[in-house]
Order: sequence, then structure tokens, then C-alpha cells
Amino acid sequence: MTANKFSNKTPSSKPVLGITMGDPAGIGPEICAKALISPEVQKMANCLIIGDRKSIRQGLKIARTEGIEINSIKNVFEAKFIPGTIDVLDLNNVDIARLKLGQVSKPAGKAAVEYIEKAIELAKEGTIDAIVTAPINKEAIQKAGYKYQGHTELLASRTKSKKYAMMFVSEKFWVMLATTHIPLRKVSGQLKKAKIVNLIKLAHETLFNLRGKEPKIGVAGLNPHAGESGIFGNEEIKIIKPAVDEAKKLGINVTGPISPDAIFYLANVGMFDMVIAMYHDQGLIPMKLLSFSHSVNVTVGLPIIRTSVDHGTGFDIAGKGWANPTSMIEAIKVATYFAQVK
Repeated sequence: MTANKFSNKTPSSKPVLGITMGDPAGIGPEICAKALISPEVQKMANCLIIGDRKSIRQGLKIARTEGIEINSIKNVFEAKFIPGTIDVLDLNNVDIARLKLGQVSKPAGKAAVEYIEKAIELAKEGTIDAIVTAPINKEAIQKAGYKYQGHTELLASRTKSKKYAMMFVSEKFWVMLATTHIPLRKVSGQLKKAKIVNLIKLAHETLFNLRGKEPKIGVAGLNPHAGESGIFGNEEIKIIKPAVDEAKKLGINVTGPISPDAIFYLANVGMFDMVIAMYHDQGLIPMKLLSFSHSVNVTVGLPIIRTSVDHGTGFDIAGKGWANPTSMIEAIKVATYFAQVK
């Protein structure tokens, strides 16, 4: 679906992206406002914010931005998509007078989830081509009664997706996670051969569909030196290597398990297009070290496109005007790319 299907729009090849505002007490409104007034963003996609008009107005004020009009709309077809204007699908669900920036609150958590749910609805019906999400606070959404670990699990639940994964994209290499937001002590118990095989297949399909050529995939070990033949742990022998061997039988170009202290160097110099990491920080520490503010979170395996900033709600700097919109702009770039090649 492109903008030329709007009866009141000029024909365009730009995808229509729904940008969820994130937690209104965080930096989401500020980075959304900064990103959407960027000429770079305006050139690549037609973007609208799914959020709260008053919060975006406050975000513009925090960003010390003048002369920008907010077009408050109730449906996507009222969007203008013109320079100097930010289109906001206004859910009108934030009490600005009571909102305390930088603080966890139940109302803010509830509002943040409502933006995501609206975006999912629009993406499933084809009114928007992709979702780009600003950060939410996990404690806030839990206080609001939503028992999800984060965006990924919420999106999977609402789209009834069973085989999905959290993937991170950068110019150097991509990372897919075998486990996400769980304590380290629980990681080993969550690793299963079938799960890792499915991740390798998902990584292969995702990259092949996007690039049209066979990708090179590396699978990290869990333990130091990938277990050192069982001396430091046997997850590599019992789970990871059997999964890699099965994926190889399917014709996938995959190598592993590789020592975690080496695999990201190898990916950084071009030996792998994708790394399958066993747990959150194993994959995210090197990713953020090499591409902080430029890496993008993508949920793969959903029937819709979703990308996200690769940072949190920034409660410590909320309201100060310091928030950097670079990761949001990068997330919009990736969503645009995915929408155009789907």
C-alpha cells in the first residue's frame, strides 16, 4: 500500500509508516518530533505519529522547535504528509497536567500500549505499511496490567505469531537473539535444538528474501571458548552443534558454535552476515559498541513490519532537550527498506 491509494494524495512510491510515540513520560515524544521534521525522513517515507497530540506539542517545545504545525487526525486518510507539519493520529490518552516526565507511571504505560495496539490494527488491515516504535518502559506497562516482557512479546501475541525473533540491524552485521529478556541463570534452560534450528532458518529466509543471495550465518556458543569440548559446559555439544548440523543438512550456509569472544570480530570483518547470539547482552554489547545510535531493532516472523529504536525511554534526560533522534531516523530507514522490498 502506497500513498497513491489515498484519494486526496499525490501519487507517490513512499511507504506509509506509523510511528508509535512510546512512553509519554520518556524521550519518545521528543525523538518522534525531531525525526519527523527531518528532511531526510520526509524524503523517504510518509510518516505519522500514533500517539497524543499534547505530548507531541510538548516534545516540540522540549526540542526548542518553532513553526511546526501539528495536524491532529482521527484516521490515516486525513494525514497531510507535507513539510512543516507533523501528522498525529491522536488517541488523546495523556493527562499532560498530571504527567511527570522521567517517572514510571501506570497511566503512561497504558497509553504506550494503546499506541502499539492501534498501530498493529492499522498494519494488519494494510492502512500503514510498517510500524516504527519509540521506547516503552517495561515496568510501566506491567503496572498498567500488561504482562509482557516488551514490544516483541506484545506484537507476537497480538498478531498470533509463533515463530518470531528479535533481530538487530547495523551496517556491519546483523544479530538475532535465541533468548531475550530473561535472567542469565535461565538462559541455558531456554535453549532448545528445535528453537535454534528455527532461528537459523528464519535468519536465512529473512536475509535471502531481502538481498536475493545466500547469507553466511554464524552461531555463537554459550560458554567461554564455546565450552572447550565440554570442559566449561555442554550446551554446545548437546544443543547448539546438533542444531547447526541439522540446518546445514537443509542447505543453509551456517557455521558454529563459535567462541563468543571471537564471533563478533569475524562478523565485523565480513565473514558473517548474521550472528545468532544465545542471550540478550551477548549480542547487544558488541552491536552497541560498534553501532550505538545506528543499530535498529526489528521483529522478524510477524505478518507485519516492525522496527524500533535501539535504546530505552531515557527517563534521566526526559524534558531536557538532549535526546538524540538518530536511532529513530535509522529505524525509519530500515522500515522504509523492508516495506519497499516486501
